[in-house]
Amino acid sequence: MHAALGEPVRLAITDRLALGDASPGELSTQLGMPTNLLAHHLRVLEEAGLIHRGRSEGDRRRSYLRLALDDEQVARLTTPITTFDEASTERVVFVCTHNSARSQLAAAAWARVSPVPTASAGTHPAARVHPRAVQVGRRHGLHLDTTATAHLDQVVRTGDLIVAVCDNAHEELAEPADRLHWSVPNPAVVDTDAAFEEAYQQIAERVDRLAHAVRSA
Repeated sequence: MHAALGEPVRLAITDRLALGDASPGELSTQLGMPTNLLAHHLRVLEEAGLIHRGRSEGDRRRSYLRLALDDEQVARLTTPITTFDEASTERVVFVCTHNSARSQLAAAAWARVSPVPTASAGTHPAARVHPRAVQVGRRHGLHLDTTATAHLDQVVRTGDLIVAVCDNAHEELAEPADRLHWSVPNPAVVDTDAAFEEAYQQIAERVDRLAHAVRSA
């Protein structure tokens, strides 16, 4: 892992992925790097166990790269360098498709660890929060209002840091946009307590990293 991170380009890639996921195409554009050269560096990072690659739940032709944060060593080696100015980050708004699980859990987790205001929204909001999401929230001491879903047009405003916590929402939001993307699988597809718990654990870990980056500005 240390050898893989010893190359400046690969260090830049992991820094870009420290707070949010990205497709190879997005990385190529943001880093100004030819796709063939990027592919080489991504292969080295994957072989070193630093990143994972997953298929988009929306556009199945697209893949997203994320840090292997389930590995404690990776989490330690890839502490975010990028920070957000707390004075200019008025709110952190978490967005998913239905605003019924992932975005709700993310906003509730954020409220517990950061003084920066938060909200959640959906691109196609459901009528209510998913019962399993409510159960997971209660298990972790969070409160989710079962009927409090909203469309992003009703919520998002200038100054918000938007975090898309699902692939469909990320791909549906207009480009270009200053936001983060967390490729968290939709637990409602499996619809088990374990799936919702796994989604929450992924979200909570990422919330902690992002909250630290905002506080550190």
